[in-house]
Amino acid sequence: MVYIQRRETFSASHRLFNSAWTDEQNEAVFGKCSNRHGHGHNFQLIVTVKGTVSSETGFVMNLVDLKDIMMREVIDQVDHRNLNEDVPFLQGVLPSTENLALAFWARLSPAIEARGAALHCVRIVETENNFVEYYGE
Repeated sequence: MVYIQRRETFSASHRLFNSAWTDEQNEAVFGKCSNRHGHGHNFQLIVTVKGTVSSETGFVMNLVDLKDIMMREVIDQVDHRNLNEDVPFLQGVLPSTENLALAFWARLSPAIEARGAALHCVRIVETENNFVEYYGE
């Protein structure tokens, strides 16, 4: 099994809050991330794909195709957007980094499988110190 990775970046804003909670509860759990005007990040999306190396191409998957999938399925939808309001596939989802990883997996996995490989990991870097990895489990 060989693993390949591709990294893309996007800028987006979001607000972490639970509408069923009071402002005080949201502030206690989410702190400044619950600011009613939201806040933004320069995110990194790192996708790891696994598979066998093709004897015809020498690739697990063409990285140009992986870039195109990442751009179409995720980056073009979220870049310079408010994740709470502007992204149809995130409607009704609290846009924590964990939930972003789940949503991005759901969009990326079928397109990658259609190219004969398998999605292994979605990693989202939110800040220099905070990141999430999801392995589809």
